[in-house]
Amino acid sequence: QVQLVESGGGLVQAGGSLRLSCAASGRTFSSYAMGWFRQAPGKEREFVTTISGGGAVSGYGDSVKGRFTISRDNAKNTVYLQMNSLKPEDTAIYYCAAGTRYPRTAERSYDYWGQGTQVTVSS
Repeated sequence: QVQLVESGGGLVQAGGSLRLSCAASGRTFSSYAMGWFRQAPGKEREFVTTISGGGAVSGYGDSVKGRFTISRDNAKNTVYLQMNSLKPEDTAIYYCAAGTRYPRTAERSYDYWGQGTQVTVSS
């Protein structure tokens, strides 16, 4: 089983940057593909990005391509989400997820979820 804890959320100005972290428990972190999802009030949960176990393959939702970057440090059991050029539309609770063998975009592909961290982008 994997336990995930997100951190790094907060309030930032539009155009600014923020880096989220997701710390995972366990000793087999590198065997899991990881994903980030987000959910704004009144909206469906949205795929943001995913990364393979070794970090060689990643994918992004159209709304964040060119602005967000996912990375991982398997020695630290941590995955990161670097968010640049933030927009008010990026305001949401961001969730880290694990449990897939390969990078995937569907929520159902993930077995473990963190509690989420709030990101608020002001105009």
